[in-house]
Amino acid sequence: MKTSLFRLMLMAVLCFGVAAKAGEAGSPDEAKAMAVRAAAFLKQEGPEKAFAAFNTGSDFHDRDLYVMAYDDTGKCVAHGANPALIGKDLINLKDTDGKPMLREFVAIKEEGWVDYKWSNPITHKIAPKTTYVIRVGNYLVGVGAYKE
Repeated sequence: MKTSLFRLMLMAVLCFGVAAKAGEAGSPDEAKAMAVRAAAFLKQEGPEKAFAAFNTGSDFHDRDLYVMAYDDTGKCVAHGANPALIGKDLINLKDTDGKPMLREFVAIKEEGWVDYKWSNPITHKIAPKTTYVIRVGNYLVGVGAYKE
């Protein structure tokens, strides 16, 4: 009887552990890896196919990680978490601390990190975020990881 109870408890702990891992937030390393994949996809497939995949494709969504893309002027051309932003000029968009993060995105010449605060699509709370941004021609592709 004790052995059966122990096995049942062990299975419950293991199942809970797997469920907890599935709900974990993406890391900065995972965000960078997805951004690199997205930039390569954009180079290979072109804007039309890439932006559609970034908006809805499961290859470019993982937990709280998603791809966003902007043109050189700060216009949103793809956004995996908020399609309402697509087509909008966001160059003057600021985070809750007044930081103009899109201006920092557009200033990137090759690739780099931008830190700011943004609404987490999982928790729906404003949280610190770091986004890895890669320039692909006239476009900027980014994926960010929340720090909380």
